[in-house]
Amino acid sequence: MRTNVDRVSSPDLTSRRHFLKTAGAATAALAAPLIIPASALGREGATPPSERIAMGFIGLGGQGTGHLLGGGWTYVPGGYIARDDVQVLAVCDVNPGPRERAHQRCNQMYAQKFNQPGYAGVRAYSDFQEVLARADIDAVLIAVPYHWAAIMATMAMRAGKDVYCEKPVAITTREAGALVETANRFGRIYQAGTQQRSEYGGKFWLTCELVRNGRLGQLKEVYAYCLPGALFPSAWTSDRSVPMPPGLDWDRWLGPLPWRPYGGEYHQTMPGLFVGDVNWGPHHYDIIQWTVNPDVTAPIEAHYDQGQVHYRYSNGVVVHSQGYPGERIGPDGGACFVGTEGRIAVDRANLASYPARILNEPLRPEDSRVYHATSHSGNFLECIRTRRPTICNPETAVYTINALLVGGIALALRRAVKWDPVKAEFIGDDEANRLRSYATRPPWHA
Repeated sequence: MRTNVDRVSSPDLTSRRHFLKTAGAATAALAAPLIIPASALGREGATPPSERIAMGFIGLGGQGTGHLLGGGWTYVPGGYIARDDVQVLAVCDVNPGPRERAHQRCNQMYAQKFNQPGYAGVRAYSDFQEVLARADIDAVLIAVPYHWAAIMATMAMRAGKDVYCEKPVAITTREAGALVETANRFGRIYQAGTQQRSEYGGKFWLTCELVRNGRLGQLKEVYAYCLPGALFPSAWTSDRSVPMPPGLDWDRWLGPLPWRPYGGEYHQTMPGLFVGDVNWGPHHYDIIQWTVNPDVTAPIEAHYDQGQVHYRYSNGVVVHSQGYPGERIGPDGGACFVGTEGRIAVDRANLASYPARILNEPLRPEDSRVYHATSHSGNFLECIRTRRPTICNPETAVYTINALLVGGIALALRRAVKWDPVKAEFIGDDEANRLRSYATRPPWHA
């Protein structure tokens, strides 16, 4: 699938010398036998080239390479590169090692798939802006360090790209707001990497439907098993400095963050930067808020108590950041939901109810249902074609990350805060409002 744009040709393209050179090359090529496999032409049930979604992959660490080539937590057998409905055109990373490995592997795989020795249709970049500038790329998958996620996704959508972005979606509430506004203004498809909504055999959406349809009676409490998190750039200081690996673009890796010397392995250069967990936490709190189903326009209260955070939603449900006493199900990305008539505990590997009949009685035809998807990546690609909102669209993703950031600020301030999701600010709280953003290093901003 290609974006239709007007192309401006350079004057030399019509020169006589250029015409003769290209005409001669074309004649020589026609004289040689040309074998094109059916898959490259869209025959034998394969997706024709014009219908493939052209993609670029930005960030080639474990998660990014897993999405591209297949790997843990990505749920795409063989990766996007193996899909017939996707054409990978670009790979990008500031680190030359993973960048070149991905570059070579992608071209090798396409050379074999299309029976074209020397295939070079996948290009490698160290600067993500060069990927975004390509008019022939429809969508990008972003799997980058926390501080880059929202800014890069926002820039990609402004450049006309649809976006799949790995967590944490944003590290400030101001970035989160810019993400939603940009997606809506430019009509872009956005999928957050909260794969639990789609994967794991439907355990999470079944839990959501059971609770929403009253199987627990009135929902009273939820146990999240995970502290929330927020950004505190004041901790971004260090005297440590070691030689950089050859070819690493450290300035671009830092991007919007205040300057500091390279101190070793990337994530080891970030101690103290976050309170709580904005990477793992989104899995827990996304499922919780989906199930609690509060009024998304009503204020959320976050209370601090002895190192824990307790949320109170407009429908009276209280969410605790710790685990349910004695319950072993839930720490693996899940939660425990407690109502007046029982409880349900769910995580990636397990689903249990107390009493057991809650799970044993099937949902009725008249019961309400939630958005179903059986493949998170597949849902993203389908929505690119249909322009239907994804299962974790920008508003949904930002509602989740804002809850984590709000709770993280309560955790850092060691007191209660009250968040207005419509105004995207803390109610009557100047101290908390100062923590909604940080001064980014020019020229980077959401």
